[in-house]
Amino acid sequence: MAASSIKEPVRIRRKTLANGNVSLYLAIYINGRREYEFLKLYLVPEKTRADKERNKQTLALAASIKAQRIVDIQRGAHGFKEDSREDTLFYDYYNALSEKRKKKESSGNFGNWASCLRHLMKYDPRQSLTFADITPKWVQGFRDYLENSAEAFGCDRRVRRERRPLSQNSKHSYFNKLRTCLRQAYEDGIIRTNPMRGISSFSTREGTREYLTLEEVRAMAGTDCDYPEIKRAFLFACLTGLRRSDVEKLSWGDVTELNGRTRLVFRQKKTGGQEYLDITAQAAELIGVRGNAKAADRVFGDIRFPAETNNSLRIWALRAGIDKHISFHVARHTFAVMMLTLGTDIYTVSKLLGHRELRTTQIYAKIVDAKKQEAVDNIPKIF
Repeated sequence: MAASSIKEPVRIRRKTLANGNVSLYLAIYINGRREYEFLKLYLVPEKTRADKERNKQTLALAASIKAQRIVDIQRGAHGFKEDSREDTLFYDYYNALSEKRKKKESSGNFGNWASCLRHLMKYDPRQSLTFADITPKWVQGFRDYLENSAEAFGCDRRVRRERRPLSQNSKHSYFNKLRTCLRQAYEDGIIRTNPMRGISSFSTREGTREYLTLEEVRAMAGTDCDYPEIKRAFLFACLTGLRRSDVEKLSWGDVTELNGRTRLVFRQKKTGGQEYLDITAQAAELIGVRGNAKAADRVFGDIRFPAETNNSLRIWALRAGIDKHISFHVARHTFAVMMLTLGTDIYTVSKLLGHRELRTTQIYAKIVDAKKQEAVDNIPKIF
């Protein structure tokens, strides 16, 4: 067979973008199938000598990646590399992976794995779907589905008054669940190449974080709530910043005394981090007296299911003259904003909240900055 008749397994292709740059990608031919790998390498219009040199280096890098892909294919073809298992059923693998991660992640994040699965099965309902079917085109199709067709609550049977598209953050979360699954499949040797490479995810949008002012917390403290236990737990969360999950599971064994102060020693349910939190005298007063309670007994009683709790909180807030969208998590936001407003440095607030990264706490700093700007804008004219 002539050398010219042998199809090159990997080729560098070019695509001109709207801004005039040229995107480089690989066309990979394996076992009669064609796949694409976008390299995120770009040639620029050559207006200067520096542009020419930059393009030369970019092409050299693309050629190096191409050579490596050819070696990978040859190793697989000649048995030096364990054959991939692309006939593995995709949904079986996805379910096994999500169950494996269940113990390590919060219930909310695990719920996102389940929601992503429902959307994946709406996009491609074939139970026989294998990893061989998961091509870059298929992945791009799922992204397009999330962008243009997927609806919030669109995968359940409940009838709703209006149809709403997925939020930007939901799109980001679901697409990244697929990305995690495919990355793990590549590491496990299920697939030879990751079809997600070069396909961009969705950007996220910073949501509005509702919170109560100190005056509003005082107003609610002075107002009756239909469920006294909910009132006690919510005000406690406002003074400590604890999440609902940690308030619910707080036991008397977690409450200690140190140098005349009440300290909580507990493990966060969401992150698993061990926390040591000294609380104020008022927060300790809300805990109450232990009496004959055992170490395993819960500090707080029944605060209902989340939907019931939040509904009771809104009714209670309205009675206190507060027209805000209140949920139990607002207590945590309230604590964070209150601490920063009182002048506590952001690093200390981050530790009090049990945040793993400072950037998570910086969201609250933006709220405080906005309040400062609002205060400055209220200064009256003096001349």
